[in-house]
Amino acid sequence: MVSHRYIDAICILAAAAAVVLVLLIRSALPADGRDALSGPDYAALLFDSGSVHTVELRVDDWEAFVENAPEEEYISCTAVIDGETFYNVGLRAKGNNSRNLTQEYGLSRYSLKLEFDHFTEGGSYHGLDKLSLDASFQDNSYLKTYLAYDMMRFMGVPAPLCSYARVAVNGADWGLFLAVEEPEEAFARRNFGADHGLLYKPDYRSLDDPNEDVALKYTGDDPENYRNIFENAKFRITDADKKRLIEALKILNKKEGKELESAVNVDGALRYFAAQVFVMNWDSYPGRTGHNYFLYEEDGVLSILPWDYNLAFGTYALGMTDPIRDPGVLINYPVDTPAEGSVMKNRPLYHNLMQNQEYFEKYRGYLDFLLSEYFENGRFETMIRQMAEQIAPYVRQDPTAFCSYEDHRRAVDTLVQVCLLRTQSVRGQLSGLYPSSLKEQEESSRTGVDASSVDLESLGNFGDLKNAKAGQDEAMRRVMEQSEKHE
Repeated sequence: MVSHRYIDAICILAAAAAVVLVLLIRSALPADGRDALSGPDYAALLFDSGSVHTVELRVDDWEAFVENAPEEEYISCTAVIDGETFYNVGLRAKGNNSRNLTQEYGLSRYSLKLEFDHFTEGGSYHGLDKLSLDASFQDNSYLKTYLAYDMMRFMGVPAPLCSYARVAVNGADWGLFLAVEEPEEAFARRNFGADHGLLYKPDYRSLDDPNEDVALKYTGDDPENYRNIFENAKFRITDADKKRLIEALKILNKKEGKELESAVNVDGALRYFAAQVFVMNWDSYPGRTGHNYFLYEEDGVLSILPWDYNLAFGTYALGMTDPIRDPGVLINYPVDTPAEGSVMKNRPLYHNLMQNQEYFEKYRGYLDFLLSEYFENGRFETMIRQMAEQIAPYVRQDPTAFCSYEDHRRAVDTLVQVCLLRTQSVRGQLSGLYPSSLKEQEESSRTGVDASSVDLESLGNFGDLKNAKAGQDEAMRRVMEQSEKHE
């Protein structure tokens, strides 16, 4: 036991060390935590988040497109973005569970992909090859994905650009969507330069499969063992590319300490996990599914990049036989063990890094930086309230919305409440006031902040899907009526 006469000195040294660590982290980040390089043309156009943009889709038969949307087949359309016309653009629905459930509930508001070079070689939107229009499925706030990407960029993690767009189909209003830069060629150039490496989006074919490759586990040198990675490559890959990535996985799974840095962008991964763990997203790499991330490989070094946050902030329940509903459990979920042991041991990119004390302390330092510089200084709430006011008139008029305008405003307030309580909880965990691991929580009588007043279902639930059908059917009727006028 430490003698009481040394406690003051130890506390002073610990506080000083924390300050130094934050200053070092701050100095290592680009200005304002953003990309240091100036962006391409499209970044200053559609992805200027200072206003709500317009995207009109001109489609020969929208009703047929929606009916066939679950097949994810591309059709040709004309896209008019902020008054500028682009012809022969590839259009399809996107999503996994969201797409299946949209179909199951008889709805028509799918998230969409626009691929400018799908039918036209070299086609682009001012240098952008592909973007998505996110439908805010299970996100009544319309803000979860926007917020998560903003956090990631603030932490210096390469993340997609995004902005809000009012979408119309054949001249009829279709609703407010989030336009998102898809991680493909333009994204790679913007973040990693002209001589960039390779991008993958590892994903499972079935949750019933082992999916060890999606979890980034090394299972031998046979490329067939990694089909969920290589079949989801964003660029053409060679046998040499496969061999290089497999070797990186081998090092990640077998080596310790500094040797990991020959195969992993450790600093980038620690920044990613700091934001990822904060947002309580179990439909992700640290979660049960292990997917919804991009993998970037360059010169044999792997980086993990963020993707898909509509089910973040404790609202994930899809595919879980017994989902956690207690907001107190979710908001106080421990930052040192962001999933139960059976999951964590099968997530080597988190588990193996955190076995190194230096990396573990740096991860906690990034969490401290995120709290102090993003949440505790008022920056977060100012930003989220401003964006909420910007999109409010468009949500009010959204004909295909999954929720009412009143439910939307309630969800915005809930999202702010969740983030502020999560901030208190994580701060308490970092300081030792609250337990920061599942084991400590089991042994402690006090597990964190009181979150009993939080209604997480207001952020989005299945009841919203049942109630949305009438409005979406009416919006479809108006699109078809408008289409007939122009025939």
